Amino acid sequence: MEKRETHSIRALKGVGEQRAAKYQKLGIETVEDLLRHYPRSYEDWSVLTPLAEAVSDTVCCIQAEALSAPVSHYIRQGMTLYQFLAVDGAAKMKVTIFNNRFAADRIRAGHNYLFYGKVTVRGRTKEMSSPEIQPAEMGASIRPVYPQTEGLSTRMIEGAVRQAFSMWEDRLVDPLPEALRQEYALCHIRYALKNIHFPKSHEMLAVARRRLVFEELLVLQLGMAMLRNRGRNGHAPKLTVDQSDTFFSLLPFSPTKAQRRAVSDAVEDMRSGVPMSRLLQGDVGSGKTAVAAALCHTAAANGWQSALMAPTGILAEQHYQSLCELLQPVGIQVALLTGSTTAAQKRDLLEKLKEGTIQLVVGTHALLQESVEFHNLGLVITDEQHRFGVEQRAILASKGENAHVYVMSATPIPRTLALMIYGDLDISVLDELPPGRKPVATYAIDSGKRMRALGFIKKHLDEGYQAYIVCPLVEEGGSDLKAAQQYAQSLKQGLLRDYQIGLVHGRMKPSEKDKVMAGFFEGKIQLLVSTTVIEVGVNVPNAVIMMVENAERFGLSQLHQLRGRVGRGNVQSHCILVSDAQNQQAKRRMWIMSHSNDGFKIAEEDLKLRGPGDFFGQRQHGLPALKIADMNSDMAVLREAQEAAHAILKADPNLEEDSHQGLRREVKGLFDQVGEQGLN
Repeated sequence: MEKRETHSIRALKGVGEQRAAKYQKLGIETVEDLLRHYPRSYEDWSVLTPLAEAVSDTVCCIQAEALSAPVSHYIRQGMTLYQFLAVDGAAKMKVTIFNNRFAADRIRAGHNYLFYGKVTVRGRTKEMSSPEIQPAEMGASIRPVYPQTEGLSTRMIEGAVRQAFSMWEDRLVDPLPEALRQEYALCHIRYALKNIHFPKSHEMLAVARRRLVFEELLVLQLGMAMLRNRGRNGHAPKLTVDQSDTFFSLLPFSPTKAQRRAVSDAVEDMRSGVPMSRLLQGDVGSGKTAVAAALCHTAAANGWQSALMAPTGILAEQHYQSLCELLQPVGIQVALLTGSTTAAQKRDLLEKLKEGTIQLVVGTHALLQESVEFHNLGLVITDEQHRFGVEQRAILASKGENAHVYVMSATPIPRTLALMIYGDLDISVLDELPPGRKPVATYAIDSGKRMRALGFIKKHLDEGYQAYIVCPLVEEGGSDLKAAQQYAQSLKQGLLRDYQIGLVHGRMKPSEKDKVMAGFFEGKIQLLVSTTVIEVGVNVPNAVIMMVENAERFGLSQLHQLRGRVGRGNVQSHCILVSDAQNQQAKRRMWIMSHSNDGFKIAEEDLKLRGPGDFFGQRQHGLPALKIADMNSDMAVLREAQEAAHAILKADPNLEEDSHQGLRREVKGLFDQVGEQGLN
């Protein structure tokens, strides 16, 4: 495929080897990259405030005349102040420039300037310290503020962008077809880029931004859909025997309608003869493992082997034990492969896997090793998808001949976002809890009630139950935040000294963590003090209380994941959130957690409160970063982009038409950034 034309950033005047290296730190290697390096915010120099109306401690732009050249005041070695008066009508302002002789030398008495900065009022005197200053004839404007790096200021970047525009504006070719721009009322790329960097008004900025957000989301949607469609071009093993009902009849409980629906969705996919690529989104405790077991049971009935990959050894072991209980009574051989598997066990396992006598293998990243070979791999399941990337699940799937891929996630994401993040997957949702599960009772308290809460935990430990306490830090670091190591030590010496207390955190070796977790799982440890390493996958039905210290330090979705570690049995469970935070956002988070157990509603609220950057946390490996779109405010544009992508690919699945060549180049350019080789 034809590549996009590019020009090195060093083509710009003033950009040599050293400065080019600084631009590279910002991900800018070409002039085209620079033009797509969007401002992170703006300074509004377009609204001029009369000095008499300037409010103290408020940032504003003032046009005034310099009454004199700046006078220098030597303060100490290496520090000189430059001061002068500026007048606006009858009002005067003292301007101070710190240690910048170059800026001071540009001020001429009797000349008019624009001063942008914070005004302070001392008695009757108005002052502005270290303002940005430019000649008044440059005109009022909205000025960009760019993401920057050491040695590369926002004004340097602004100058480079202006230079790039003067040289390349006429060469900018719009990747969006004219018909598409007209249908969605989108401006041309030249207008969009010029007004995202140097808007003449807020209205022009809004028009430019909407166009660029639409384009970014459209290109992402097209790329993800083409990935999905590419997978569907292959011939996968075709399912002929559906054993779902037989499996459900063997369960000691009655499956939910959502579980039956999820299994049915996957069975239909596997009957189609093309590789399944499906995401199962289920709230914590919604019964995803039973769905996985049903699919592995049906896979075995069709003569296929299955593989289930989990992100940690402890989670893999829990899946292994659950699946053994469900599948071994019906003659399905299940094996476990992790970093803890001994060399002798591994040799035996690999041999049986290759022969086909093992029908289901559960494991960690160890499953990706070249030595792991299958007799007839037909189904690949990955758990906690955000811990694995597109490439990793593709490696595992490639060990079979176009194996079906099923992805499970206990991180609820609003559906519209899920369509974007997991655009290469179809989606099933588990939105019911299994019968007998009781919602976790959640309470928000301040630290004054901590001893009472610990007494509540002790009462449950006395009754033979187990509990978690989660801290934001591993060890104390001079802040007021609770640290797991010191917390565990104080409990061992204090109120809970008669109990076995375990400690796990991210700095421990995996083998050490697994040993403690195994002790907790087996009931030898009654109380587990931890950082968020227990956020995902730990399943101990006897643990009925969780206390989270400094709960304001965690996002809503993370708190919901943590809370999901309790409430996994039939006993009423409790979650206690300890926080002294007084800001409104923290209080709102505590209120939401106390009033809802619905992970999807909580995810919606989390997105509203924190915005997409924090919401996603560790971005799915393989998904390009968004440069301008904001999932908190651009949902309407996302829906339009999804609609447009669907229509485009329906008419031209491989973007082969002449009018789509620009889009095809953008899609390839976007996925080249993350190593995706499948779109050439």
